[in-house]
Amino acid sequence: MSSTSQKHNDFVAEPMGDKPVTALPGIGEILGGRLKEKGFGKAYNVLGNFLALNRDEKRFRDWLKDTCQASSEQQSDCYGCLKDWCANNL
Repeated sequence: MSSTSQKHNDFVAEPMGDKPVTALPGIGEILGGRLKEKGFGKAYNVLGNFLALNRDEKRFRDWLKDTCQASSEQQSDCYGCLKDWCANNL
């Protein structure tokens, strides 16, 4: 089992609120800028798409790759965080 980053743990432990998209693990300034340009400037925008894709890992990871050119590791970090956040908060 892989360990999670501090960013992951912090995100999962708190309400979504109005966090910027860069609060998501795997999403830094560059990917965050690309997402923001496409209308996904907040973490809850990405969460909405995650839920719209029925939490499907392959579809969500493909969407991240197509939308902001996220690497496999970045896709994995973001997917895992949103999956864990949903388990704790929904």
